[in-house]
Amino acid sequence: MSLALVTGSAGLIGSEACLRFHAEGLDIAGVDNNQRAKFFGPEASTLPNRARLEAVLPRYRHHDLDIRDAAAVDSLFARHGKAIRVVVHTAAQPSHDWAAREPLTDFSVNALGTLHLLEAARRHCPEAVFIFTSTNKVYGDTPNRLPLVELETRWEIAPDHAFAPGIDETMSIDQTKHSLFGASKVAADVLVQEYGRYFGMNTVCFRGGCLTGAAHAGTELHGFLAYLMRCTATGRPYRVLGYGGKQVRDNIDSRDLVDAFWQFFRAPRVGEVYNIGGGRRVNCSMREAITLCEEISGRKLSSTYVEDNRIGDHIWWVSNVEKFQRHYPGWQPKHDLRNILEEIHAACLEPLPTL
Repeated sequence: MSLALVTGSAGLIGSEACLRFHAEGLDIAGVDNNQRAKFFGPEASTLPNRARLEAVLPRYRHHDLDIRDAAAVDSLFARHGKAIRVVVHTAAQPSHDWAAREPLTDFSVNALGTLHLLEAARRHCPEAVFIFTSTNKVYGDTPNRLPLVELETRWEIAPDHAFAPGIDETMSIDQTKHSLFGASKVAADVLVQEYGRYFGMNTVCFRGGCLTGAAHAGTELHGFLAYLMRCTATGRPYRVLGYGGKQVRDNIDSRDLVDAFWQFFRAPRVGEVYNIGGGRRVNCSMREAITLCEEISGRKLSSTYVEDNRIGDHIWWVSNVEKFQRHYPGWQPKHDLRNILEEIHAACLEPLPTL
């Protein structure tokens, strides 16, 4: 038996990882205790995704445990031992706004929880691949120091700058304002690298931009495209926060990200780091995203503008994915922005599952 242990298994990326690795023949141990509902309210609950996984995946087994519980984590790893071929760690407190409300909770989930998983993997399945969903917030607000030009609908980088194709892994993570969320993810990111380099484990940090998809339970504090489309499609008011609404994000569909996970699992490396996202192919400003949501939904967004941006928020972020593509030339994002938003819109019109 070969097993994939997936944390945050009922979330957007975790559930997609369960579907993909199960389809590739692995048994799945899913770990998720629906903390997202605690962080963001009932509409952010991951229970519908959990129910879907249990209904469609015959080799999926759910474990309702908290990764902050070191004994419970160790017990789960001990139970499966070297049958665990890969750990896909997506569980997190994902919002920098929420992190400032409860810094201890944020750090214990993001940093300490990651350490529990790494140590359990080292003890019980050291040859397993360890895949961590990090974040571009590890770079703090350093991207805001780039020479940016204000255009009609977006901020854009100077075309002759080294980062014009996108920001690569050479950007420093030091001397910058991260937000408390960014700081807890930096701690986890460095731990994942260190367990790779110090103990020789096959570990990787994927520093994502905006991760998205039709299964995303988007809320105001987390889930840019999913929440924007939900507000547009349902008439819910939406707040645009700062930067003239011209802030730029690259976006990657959950299926494309999980395909990158699969590529790494098949040919793992030690202590790797990759910026990952839609890159130049799939990016948009807030204004551009609103226009596209309105076009797809046939409805006008009810929005207000708030001058104050989120603390540590990026004005412009586009990932340079060239390093990952050099190492894994078979990987290429398949979903463009319109396709992603059309699928999110269709999902918004579906009735919520009855649990």
